[in-house]
Amino acid sequence: TCSNVSEQAHHVSRAKRGQAIGSIRGFRGCTVWLTGLSGAGKTSIAFQVEAILVNHGIAAYGLDGDNVRSGLNCNLGFSKEDRKENIRRVAEVAKLFADSGQICLCSFVSPFEEDRQMARQIHKMSDLPFFEVFVDTPLNVCEARDTKGLYKKARQGAIKGFTGIDQMYERPVNPDLVVITENCTPEESAATVIDLLEKQCIIPVLQKPSMPIRELFIPESRISSAKTEAATLQSLEITEIDVQWLQILAEGWAAPLTGFMREHQYLQTQHLKCLLEDDKEVNQSVPIVLAIHTEDKERLNGLSAFTLKYKNKALAILRRPEFYFHRKEERCGWQFGTNDLGHPYVKMIHESGDWLVGGDIEVIERIKWHDGLDKYRFTPNEIRSKCKKMKADAVFAFQLRNPIHNGHALLMQDTKKRLLEERGFKNPILLLHPLGGWTKDDDVPLHTRILQHEAVLNEGVLDANSTLLAIFPSPMMYAGPVEVQWHAKARMNAGANFYIVGRDPAGIPHPNKNATPDGNLYDPSHGARVLSIARGLQSLEIIPFKIAAYDKKYKKMSYLDEKRKEDFEFISGTKM
Repeated sequence: TCSNVSEQAHHVSRAKRGQAIGSIRGFRGCTVWLTGLSGAGKTSIAFQVEAILVNHGIAAYGLDGDNVRSGLNCNLGFSKEDRKENIRRVAEVAKLFADSGQICLCSFVSPFEEDRQMARQIHKMSDLPFFEVFVDTPLNVCEARDTKGLYKKARQGAIKGFTGIDQMYERPVNPDLVVITENCTPEESAATVIDLLEKQCIIPVLQKPSMPIRELFIPESRISSAKTEAATLQSLEITEIDVQWLQILAEGWAAPLTGFMREHQYLQTQHLKCLLEDDKEVNQSVPIVLAIHTEDKERLNGLSAFTLKYKNKALAILRRPEFYFHRKEERCGWQFGTNDLGHPYVKMIHESGDWLVGGDIEVIERIKWHDGLDKYRFTPNEIRSKCKKMKADAVFAFQLRNPIHNGHALLMQDTKKRLLEERGFKNPILLLHPLGGWTKDDDVPLHTRILQHEAVLNEGVLDANSTLLAIFPSPMMYAGPVEVQWHAKARMNAGANFYIVGRDPAGIPHPNKNATPDGNLYDPSHGARVLSIARGLQSLEIIPFKIAAYDKKYKKMSYLDEKRKEDFEFISGTKM
């Protein structure tokens, strides 16, 4: 110990610090110490856990043996004494991370029981949780992997004192968790560490990729009785766009919503662009509401349930209805930034009913459109399952409402390249996800767009083997930066890790083209900028791109060069 040194007390308590770290409040500081042979999978698991936690808004950081030895501990070798000092320093650093409120994930061979107990004691003295995780992978498996080529060198005598070859590894006596990696993926192994943190009440129970998104369909065993009940209830005939929103709710795109919004959910969406669920913020930037006329409100008010019908067919039962006034001007102002009836969706809102009704819904059967395109309509859970079967280690989504042009293709191709070369993914899958609900009259019809998308895949512009083409059932609202958050959140529910956002997402010309310098209702750059700071999208990484335009000099799409701006022509999907 050092003389003339006094510990200085922090002015900020751990409880207070926990309020400032991450989007899920609470002090969660601890250290997870992963030990095992070289090649056991310690770092792969630690970094996978780190990604899961950070994606859920929980502060975490991974300390890796190689990384630490290249900096802080670059003056240490591999003698028993140096190994002990290596672990002591790392444990002290991990303690500081944990004391700051972060979950520190340490992946170190740490072959000696005495050293690991020292690390535990360092945390115990500071009253910080410490969890020893033994990554129990047999030597022959580690040697077969030999990702760094170290076992081969050790066998050749080029490395002395290599753990498992000519230096003993002392198996943990009483670890908090044993992870067997021999027949498991890093994701499956990481899930066991997450389970440990949940059971120890370090973190809340997280929504995991393996956990299905909640759907609102009635179980098959109850369909017959539900149809009978629906026939006895009073009913409300809804519009085609209402059916599209019903499909959105039923399939889980808007989870955790369990029906059309009640007023408190509507207010959260309108003013916060989020839903507050179990102290967690979930992005929901657009209201999903059911407008009804006064005569229907008077007829249905006081009922405990009624049936939703389309073309006289019972689609769902709405239970525990709540009626509230439809303040159309206020809604349009918040959602669109305009009340101009020249905006097509604003016009539809003003023509809709003067009341909104919210309530839980039970959907009798899956909604089909019988237009030859239902084979492309997958639910979020089905998309997750398909991506898993394709062995995706990352899913990046691209939303579009127009045919793909070469600017779009450039963004998608470049994203895949970056994920492979810069981020270390092995098999990123593109979710090519055209919007399939209502669009304005001068947009290209869905059937034509799907034919074009199929041609793009068939001709190899996009790799068909690493692309999943699916239809997103949402109506288009043309709400700019507000709507782009909805598009991202829905893809997050479908399991996407990355979301590509380009120029002027969900944009539309201003109804009065002379009202803005560029004639657009929204600034083309604002969608990407807002999305990068939007709340409640923790498990989705936003990939904003430079502007892609047609380079007239080289006769191809490329990223805008500001030095010769005059050589570029902007070609939107609408213009094409």
